Amino acid sequence: MLDLTLPATPEVVTPAENEVLFVTNADLRESANETCWPVEAKYEELLTEALAKLGKTARRAHPIKTEHHHGFIAGQREGSDVFAAIDPDAPVIVLMTAWQYSHHVAPSLVTHRGPVLLLANFDGTWPGLVGMLNMAGSLTALDRPYSRLWSETFDDPFFMDGLKAWLDTGIVEHDLGHITEVTADHSLMQSEAGKVGAQVGAWSLRHKEIMGLFDTFCMGMINGVFPLKALYEIGMPIESLSQSDLLVEMAAVPDDLREECVAWYEARGMTFLFGEDGATELTRDQLKEQCAMMIAMARFAERFGLAAVGVQYQQGLARSCAASDFAEGAIGATERFPIPDADGNIIRAGQPIPCINEVDMGTGIPQVMMFRLLEALGLPSETTLHDVRWGSEFDGQFIWDLEISGAVPFEHLKGGIAGATGYRQPKMYFPKGGSTIQGQGKAGRILWARAHYEGTQVFMHVGTGSAIELPEAEFERRRKATTYEWPL
Repeated sequence: MLDLTLPATPEVVTPAENEVLFVTNADLRESANETCWPVEAKYEELLTEALAKLGKTARRAHPIKTEHHHGFIAGQREGSDVFAAIDPDAPVIVLMTAWQYSHHVAPSLVTHRGPVLLLANFDGTWPGLVGMLNMAGSLTALDRPYSRLWSETFDDPFFMDGLKAWLDTGIVEHDLGHITEVTADHSLMQSEAGKVGAQVGAWSLRHKEIMGLFDTFCMGMINGVFPLKALYEIGMPIESLSQSDLLVEMAAVPDDLREECVAWYEARGMTFLFGEDGATELTRDQLKEQCAMMIAMARFAERFGLAAVGVQYQQGLARSCAASDFAEGAIGATERFPIPDADGNIIRAGQPIPCINEVDMGTGIPQVMMFRLLEALGLPSETTLHDVRWGSEFDGQFIWDLEISGAVPFEHLKGGIAGATGYRQPKMYFPKGGSTIQGQGKAGRILWARAHYEGTQVFMHVGTGSAIELPEAEFERRRKATTYEWPL
């Protein structure tokens, strides 16, 4: 007879009548979790009050970790253990008020049978809304149904009606009337623009747009890692590169070339806010290391014939070298330091090299498509990734704040290189520092897109909009309400 002894299963947390379980997920980096905790604590109180108004009692499904000064789930093992102790049929709210690593809890949500509500605070302080959008995209990729809801105050009619609907039915419905499906036989595809797009797509399918990624799966973004079959079928295969090899290539960049690169941007008017203490301030050596990364990335792009390049950075390189954002933004610009290959030939002069921030294939796909289309039409072809960070009204109009951690091409900023300021990256995210590319996005029409997958089928949402220039005081207010060092 087999003698089977498995580790003990914890006592199951089953909500009492009128109790509602919630969990809260966040970062892998404890420095970020501790910093973001006060905002989370505030919204837990607001959630408790909102549920009480509906006759429910909020119940935290996992304890606050006083020794860590926060109560976030901070790892996949922890998330798995938390859900192993939750009644699998219980409704669960996942509260997100900061950036969160979806893979901490997504595997458990897939096997959890009860209704799931993804709940975000609509607040610019930390990227809770961004985290919720990532979790939603990840669960969509995993074919796990969910509902989502967001609010600034957790007491407005939109929020309270949505929360009540979820408590009553397990579902929150949202109006999707603004979305138009474009199929192969749609009238748009018969227009001149549609036919041009089809020609570009056919070219890419035939010739292949190879995306070079230095490691993958950044910051728990399940939705950013596409099945290879899905990529092959749209003509965008991956060249799998190693961040270890990137460090080796960076080390081969001599100091005089690094210094020449820094001086090139200074001569064109970029302001770098240098200090002496590298632990808290931007230093010249940090920026020189970022220049070495840009040079190394460009050399890989040329060596492997890549259509685009991306660096995972956040795990691994974050503890090894300065932040990748300056390198990513600068390499994606048309006006760029002349990068020599090993033989001294300048790599892709006068042409941006699309950079896939955080190796997110969901942005890499539309970035490569936009670059190829715009370049072929003779239009400005710089691209970047932005988070939908927050938004608020100004002068009677709601204006979204799109923000990323510094990886924007200079052509997207008011004043270009001269309009950019380099701040040290926030210590809680970037222990090795490095410069941001901070500035105000220039006014004009924008084209945005985001790809996701269901099974091995690739879908893409595409839209247009306008970026506007705000008065200095309003722009400053929004900077202070989000991450001050990053471009907006």
